[in-house]
Amino acid sequence: MSDRGYNVLFLCTGNSARSILAEGILQKEGAGRFNAYSAGSQPKGAVNPFALKVLAALDYPSTGFRSKSWEEYAVPDAPQMDFVFTVCDDAAGESCPVWPGQPMTAHWGIEDPSHVEGNDIEKERAFTTAARFLKNRIMAFLALPHASIDRLALDHHLKAIGRLEGTTSKTPDVA
Repeated sequence: MSDRGYNVLFLCTGNSARSILAEGILQKEGAGRFNAYSAGSQPKGAVNPFALKVLAALDYPSTGFRSKSWEEYAVPDAPQMDFVFTVCDDAAGESCPVWPGQPMTAHWGIEDPSHVEGNDIEKERAFTTAARFLKNRIMAFLALPHASIDRLALDHHLKAIGRLEGTTSKTPDVA
């Protein structure tokens, strides 16, 4: 591992909910070893307030987030990613930019909490559930022996993490 730590990019279509939750969780849980980023193929332009509320309630960073395009990370002066994870099925099926450095990729799809209809309690519950599923994946990812595992074994583990409880994908090995 370099002195910079591993760079991890979470992708979703809108970059307003799941990818933001994942970025916030990894910022805290992976501090010092991992740098967390998020982006979307078609960013909504604003972060869902329930994502920020749930991050704060779970004692994760909840400020400084913005909905942005994945193109920001496909330019030469962008941070070079070591890992790129799609967290929604739509983003997993899209043609992603070519990422410099050939990062490891996997699909960790979960339900979109922003699609839940109902009152604020039901919406917040959906975001809390999404955060729990993402935290489970992130903690499993952090427990891997990154410095000593070969790419093939790491690829296998990353895809298995995507099949943890809460997966939405019928084909979770696509990334």
